[in-house]
Amino acid sequence: MQDVDLDAVKNYLLSLQDDICAQLTVVDGGQFVEDSWQRAEGGGGRSRVLENGAAIEKGGVNFSHVFGTQLPPSATAHRPELAGRHWQAMGVSLVIHPRNPYAPTSHANVRFFIAEKEGEAPVWWFGGGFDLTPYYGNEDDVRRWHRTARDACVPFGEDIYPRFKKWCDEYFFLKHRGEARGVGGLFFDDYNEAGFNNAFALMRSVGDAYICAYRPILEARKDMPYGEREREFQLYRRGRYVEFNLVFDRGTLFGLQSGGRTESILMSLPPLVSWRYDWQPKPGSAEAELYEKFLPARDWL
Repeated sequence: MQDVDLDAVKNYLLSLQDDICAQLTVVDGGQFVEDSWQRAEGGGGRSRVLENGAAIEKGGVNFSHVFGTQLPPSATAHRPELAGRHWQAMGVSLVIHPRNPYAPTSHANVRFFIAEKEGEAPVWWFGGGFDLTPYYGNEDDVRRWHRTARDACVPFGEDIYPRFKKWCDEYFFLKHRGEARGVGGLFFDDYNEAGFNNAFALMRSVGDAYICAYRPILEARKDMPYGEREREFQLYRRGRYVEFNLVFDRGTLFGLQSGGRTESILMSLPPLVSWRYDWQPKPGSAEAELYEKFLPARDWL
């Protein structure tokens, strides 16, 4: 049985946070503000936020490593065998909300969880993924995004990308709206297949692929001309992002229920958003195209 190497996971996550922030700083020109914090029940984190940048209206890249003796309901609801175990969770979670409506919002998360009990084998797994939320769809961008996602998965089996892509489509779906949040990507959880070394390598591959997928899209779209109409639609669609994060997102629920730092957990929310009563896009418009062509789940490859 392969030993779990917590230090290796933590060191990778910290370096991943450094790399992503460094690359986004090059694109935007602004600087992330760092805020280290401690959690009363155990652990802490390192939050980095960039606001009012040239390309990024608000973005955050957070590292956290928290632990405790009592898991929150969101964790034990589908894994009741974890009740009563000491646990640790660590990960990097990020959301980037660009200023330009033609530049999509992106989200990524990679994480590790372990629960231990004296006299019993530890229960551990990796999770994460990344997904894209455009306001105005661009086929080249979406295909490039999914090609990068597929390439990150190929070394671990031909079935991995289809599985994680389908999981992402199903997870980032607003049931009360009957529509997807965006165009998907990858999502996985409870992953411990083929032992620790293989599962850790998969998580690293996904984590490293995110900025390779997103940076070219942000660079290509951040300076496109736009007007009030595009801005209003962007703010309207951001409402869907807020709804998902507050109603469905497992990470948000786990963080809040486990006594995490609220400012860091809700960093994912955009700085400006609007809700319009019963708004519908005009038939044949670019806004309608998002609903008709991009949001329905499809094979982008």
